[in-house]
Amino acid sequence: MVDPGPWYQTAVRQSRGDRLPPMTWLITGGAGYIGAHVARSMAEAGEGVVVLDDLSTGIPERLPPSLPLVSGSTLDRPLLDRVLSEHSVTGVVHLAAKKQVGESVEQPLRYYRENLYGLTVLLDAVVAAGVRRFVFSSSAAVYGMPDVDLVSEDTPCVPMSPYGETKLAGEWLVRAAGRAHGLATVCLRYFNVAGAARPELFDTGVSNIIPMFFDRITRGVAPQIFGDDYPTPDGTCIRDYIHVADLATAHLAAARHLAAPGRGPGDLTVNAGTGRGVSVREVADLVAEATGRTGPPPEVVGRRAGDPARVVASARLIGEELGWTARKDVRAMVESAWEGWRTHHPEATSTPPPAL
Repeated sequence: MVDPGPWYQTAVRQSRGDRLPPMTWLITGGAGYIGAHVARSMAEAGEGVVVLDDLSTGIPERLPPSLPLVSGSTLDRPLLDRVLSEHSVTGVVHLAAKKQVGESVEQPLRYYRENLYGLTVLLDAVVAAGVRRFVFSSSAAVYGMPDVDLVSEDTPCVPMSPYGETKLAGEWLVRAAGRAHGLATVCLRYFNVAGAARPELFDTGVSNIIPMFFDRITRGVAPQIFGDDYPTPDGTCIRDYIHVADLATAHLAAARHLAAPGRGPGDLTVNAGTGRGVSVREVADLVAEATGRTGPPPEVVGRRAGDPARVVASARLIGEELGWTARKDVRAMVESAWEGWRTHHPEATSTPPPAL
């Protein structure tokens, strides 16, 4: 375990002008795609940060050497007790989770164990350590297939996968623990996350639409669009895409909200989205522009089971409660994601695009 040293306490005092007491945040899953953005954003803003990650998908090199990184799982209670104590943790940002919808259908027991039981063990340790601030990474998957133009926090939650179920049950658990043990909590329901703040922080997975397009283009095959017969202007699904750098600042806003002077127990659940819908076809066009590819146009294949026509967030509440709003558009997401992708996939720039 790396000793964080006194640097972060000084940084916090300087950034806040001693208006708030020094804070140290444990970020679980902090070496992952989203987690590393959150860890860097919070540290650069003067927050004390220590990262816990089992490194199953996390990459240590995403983090600056100055941030302490502990390799381990939220299922390991003795490790959690030790980290919370040795680093004098005063708040937790919990991102560690399995997150593939399709995989969750095939492996529901694993998803409930990792996502829900892991959260239970973590909250037990948090309560025992006297930590009173907790930010939970949730998902728009809790809503299922909402039949509304804008999804608000009051929209009924009807998750359609074990992944979505674990996120909704996780929210219930976080709020219940907060009420029972005097925690102040925020649940952030992410919408579709994309982009990269820096090339080295890009999304290495290919399950999300933008890296999925990049992967197929790099391999010289046509990108796929799953269905073009939806009741939308161009027939393809409409989603709310949020830049991962914006999402990172939403976590910072949540943490600062919980650390405000006089803040007592209480819970807040908010959407983390932009309030703007973009179709899959529009994303495909932006990908073509960013990559400069003139190969095969996107191939339309059958719908994927469970894909709703439109899921766009109402971003009103997060603005009112946290003073936060997304700043980057989808073009910035695509261009930054491509910069990261081609940096790590030399074949994406050295291989000529396939001929039509």
